[in-house]
Amino acid sequence: MNPDDLAALIAAALTDAAGSRGVELAVTGADTPVERPKSPEHGDWASNAAMRFAKAVGCAPRELATELVAALVRADGIASAEIAGPGFINIRLDAASAGELARTIVEAGPDYGRGGVYAGQRIDLEFVSANPTGPIHLGGTRWAAVGDSLARVLAFQGAEVVREYYFNDHGAQIDRFARSLVAAYRGEPAPEDGYGGEYIQDIAARVVDAYPGDLAALGPAELQETFRAVGVDLMFGEIKASLHDFGVDFDVYFHENDLHLSGAVDRAVARLRELGRIYDRDGATWLATTAFGDDKDRVVIKSNGEAAYISGDLAYYLDKRERGFDRCIIMLGADHHGYVQRMYAMCAAFGDEPGVNLELLIGQLVNLVRADEATGRKEPVRMSKRAGTVVTLEDLVEAVGVDAARFALVRSTVDANIDINLDVLASRTNDNPVYYVQYAHARTAAVDRNADAAGVTRTAFDASLLTHETEARLLGALAEFPRVAAQAAQWREPHRIARYLEELAGLYHRWYDSARVTPLRGEEVTDLHRTRRWLNDATAQVLRNGLGLIGVSAPERM
Repeated sequence: MNPDDLAALIAAALTDAAGSRGVELAVTGADTPVERPKSPEHGDWASNAAMRFAKAVGCAPRELATELVAALVRADGIASAEIAGPGFINIRLDAASAGELARTIVEAGPDYGRGGVYAGQRIDLEFVSANPTGPIHLGGTRWAAVGDSLARVLAFQGAEVVREYYFNDHGAQIDRFARSLVAAYRGEPAPEDGYGGEYIQDIAARVVDAYPGDLAALGPAELQETFRAVGVDLMFGEIKASLHDFGVDFDVYFHENDLHLSGAVDRAVARLRELGRIYDRDGATWLATTAFGDDKDRVVIKSNGEAAYISGDLAYYLDKRERGFDRCIIMLGADHHGYVQRMYAMCAAFGDEPGVNLELLIGQLVNLVRADEATGRKEPVRMSKRAGTVVTLEDLVEAVGVDAARFALVRSTVDANIDINLDVLASRTNDNPVYYVQYAHARTAAVDRNADAAGVTRTAFDASLLTHETEARLLGALAEFPRVAAQAAQWREPHRIARYLEELAGLYHRWYDSARVTPLRGEEVTDLHRTRRWLNDATAQVLRNGLGLIGVSAPERM
């Protein structure tokens, strides 16, 4: 008996209760989720369905709760169901029913928790997409961790996910980057609007080494173009290498410049003109985005014939849809709030549904902090020499490692600023969330090694023996994993996985302290020991599955 089974039972009971009163009620298990109560004394699961649906059924909440309880206690695997307060229902499973989950998880292995929410759907997930003008900064690093985790949870729900990096190699920022490289080559200060940091010197020196001819013989325009082409390629190579070392690889690297060279912008304008969304005024070409909720119409082609910035967005979105993607998800930085309205209007102008065919996620800032040795106060960290005052992906990984960095960046909702305490993340204590979770997995492996030495095998399984209070709580948490994984995908919130793992680790540590898998010296191995090994191994499997969804390793020794 798992949470989905309980929800389905409650939905069926609600339908019957409504039908007995001549009311048609269309309700499914998805409408009646059960939750784990905060206090174990209140049972294994709880439901507020009676209060939510009493009005629709046509009776008082406690009256409906009484009917639901009667239906629940008739079902196999439910030990009791009781009404609390105005109509809450607290449910207890019998030990055998609850404990059977341990065997289910072990037998399912890496597939436990996998779902089909997005089965058959193709999703293009665009994230990071930092300009190739410098190393990945902390904001981009957060998107790398969150984006890759989101790709994993979407794929876990059946989606075909393509990770895409939009390579901005067209426009003023690239020109400033090239001028900065030329200035470094000449030994001059960086331009006022240019880029600083040791990495500019590094890249400029590598351009000199890579160029086969005499750079001094080139004219100003040719020199800048050489540094632009070679420098961008070298910088982007560094970005790819940094992301790969962080566990993030992309399926597609899409070059913005290709949109303007391939005629993709013209094709997008032509399509929108066919749809009646384009008009001409004052010598310019406009997109009528106000018809779709934007605050003003947008110029697509300027009166001088140059393509406006939104022209690339139009072409790129159409290109994605023509590549067969059902959903296009774009993860944007904190400074892109003003971008959302026009992009959704653009989506609607193509005849698509904003929020479905196109989704925009906005991430907030990341701050590194460290305790001041003198005062103990948390102070911001500025530690990157290579990129000036900007803290980079490499800086964070060097300070705390890939696993700690990824876990810390994923475990908070993306629409909130976060402070990352380097002292905590570098510690091997329970205050460090990734250490706490990874240590739980390492402990499950140690239990297995000790069980092997003691002759405790999984040759027997009797779920009815798992009666300890800590076992009920641990099994309840394990049962939640499929739903947490589905919600992380549906709500685009991979932080739910990290937070769930922290809770699961805590419950496992408490179970470990209270229940023995191996017998004491002189004791015989019993079926209780063997069954508890199933529970230990089930917990290990869920920890591995969850850590895998956020790209963090599951060590067997620490």
